[in-house]
Amino acid sequence: MGLSRDGPGLLVRDLLRDDALIAVTRLADARPDIAVLQGVDYDHDQVAITLLQERLAALGLDLPYRYVRRPNTGLDSGFDLDRNGKLGEPRDMQGYGRFAGQGGMAVLSRFPIDHEASVDLSGALWAEQPEAGLPQTPERPFFSAGALDVLRLHSVAAWDVAIETPTGRVRVLTFHASTPVFDGPEDRNGLRNAAELRFWSDYIDTLQADARFVLAGDFNNDLAAGEGLKPALRALLNHPRLQDPIPEKTGTAKWRSGLSLHVDYVLPSRGFRVAGAQVERAPLAEAGPRHHPVWVDLIWD
Repeated sequence: MGLSRDGPGLLVRDLLRDDALIAVTRLADARPDIAVLQGVDYDHDQVAITLLQERLAALGLDLPYRYVRRPNTGLDSGFDLDRNGKLGEPRDMQGYGRFAGQGGMAVLSRFPIDHEASVDLSGALWAEQPEAGLPQTPERPFFSAGALDVLRLHSVAAWDVAIETPTGRVRVLTFHASTPVFDGPEDRNGLRNAAELRFWSDYIDTLQADARFVLAGDFNNDLAAGEGLKPALRALLNHPRLQDPIPEKTGTAKWRSGLSLHVDYVLPSRGFRVAGAQVERAPLAEAGPRHHPVWVDLIWD
């Protein structure tokens, strides 16, 4: 979305003086009923997201309801997670962040959100997952026992948001997975990415058989190319309760190197009929976000 900055308060500054207008306009032009936003800086008083809603309303898109929670980015683990002998650096946070809340998430909706029925899953511990897949060095586990007692699975956040539409309740499941690079031979980021993907395969299995839901987010993994372990992604995309309306090799993000990967997904449950789906591949600004918006139009029979 282009709504993350290098320091706290800078997004609020830019929204106040319309320096984030390209990102806001692209969202307004898409006219969604429900928008899942990745890479949005969080602040405790939710000033930034309030300004974003106001800017959208001024452009004719009224999304008055929101679900925003403090992400794991920039939340200090208290441990030297990258084992470089220093504490308190961005890679020692629960999720990489130069400051608390950098690059968080938000769900905006035209329809009311049931906050009591929504669940923030961001506190799940990595070591407690059924198939944790923890990193290992030749001589010992990469993370200390103390670090594993507090290390969260999700590098950004993971939510199950209950939205009350005129046709019924839809659950929006969303997360932003770890980037499976910037590590060493232990592949701690690649393994974390895979564990986050397995989490959602397991979580979907716990939902009621008649639940209508959409899994949407930045999976940071492409079946055909790029870094990242593919079995966990393949298993999630092939989950019998999900459908993927975007062709497999459609690039959703493009890096300055020219590499284009399919890493962003909107996966409705099988109970929905898909009326349309598209990646809005407008030219990306040189200094802007690397990800294209993805939309899916659903019919609830």
